[in-house]
Amino acid sequence: MTSASPGPRPPAGAAAPDHDPTAGRFSEVADGVHAYVQPDGGWCLNNAGLLVADGECLLIDTVATEARARRLREHVLSLAGRPPRWVVNTHFHGDHTFGNFVFPEALVVGHERAREEAAAAGTHLTGLWPDVCWGDLEIVVPGVTYRDRMTLHVGARQARLLHPGPAHTTGDTAVWLPEQRVVFAGDLVMSGVTPFCPMGSVSGSIEALARLRALDAVTVVPGHGPVGGPELLDVNEAYLRRLQRLAADGIAAGLTPLQTVREAGPGPYADLLDAERLVPNLHRAYAEALGAAPGDPLDIPALFREMAAHHGGLPLCRA
Repeated sequence: MTSASPGPRPPAGAAAPDHDPTAGRFSEVADGVHAYVQPDGGWCLNNAGLLVADGECLLIDTVATEARARRLREHVLSLAGRPPRWVVNTHFHGDHTFGNFVFPEALVVGHERAREEAAAAGTHLTGLWPDVCWGDLEIVVPGVTYRDRMTLHVGARQARLLHPGPAHTTGDTAVWLPEQRVVFAGDLVMSGVTPFCPMGSVSGSIEALARLRALDAVTVVPGHGPVGGPELLDVNEAYLRRLQRLAADGIAAGLTPLQTVREAGPGPYADLLDAERLVPNLHRAYAEALGAAPGDPLDIPALFREMAAHHGGLPLCRA
């Protein structure tokens, strides 16, 4: 096997030529259910969601920068006619949480681990891409937490919060709307974008996908990339199972994760955005193959540096 060439890379921290903080748009995916998609879904360009019912609304995730968050607020007020009563964070990463502070009327809800992780991380993400215009951020962590599952009542409708165990992170939440058969998966699911699980678990991510599949959702809103259906679960699972095979083969051959990445390359997933994530993902797969428990901490800054070195520069952040 040969490694894929990384090709030319932009300068570290550079913004894309088509950077546009106003590009995100809501689209109605079911009655009263709206998905907010920020193209192209790469680093820090996440999705959000809105449930509107009986004069109330619930927002699922916010966005990475102050400018994007204020634009998201404008869209929410236009659609719902009022601020959200709740903001649910699907996990702690800043692209999904930094905008919490522009919704001061809302109660922020998340998994108990997401609260701990958000408080510990603070604005660390901004230091990875210092040239991004993050704005004047204020960290707001979940004020209400849960452990396994929780139901929020939005008017007469239900939003069921489900924690699958360590997967993308150790504090993930999927938001299941049973009446509309829509699941907001957060970064448990990506669409056209490479999965990312070094802060969670490869095996746990596969188990999380099985739990999502059992919901029998018609519509799957991923954490990044276009809205889809159950087929998104299949693509993500196939990628994760390849990680496990690569780790087993690499360990058997006496190779390090980086050596295995160089030998294998992205393979059938070369067209996914942010394919460089294979490096830290494979470290997680190695750790689990060698006996680490799902969610056991890895040296994420070191893995990010190794990923950037292999990539030929810092990955592009369009936030």
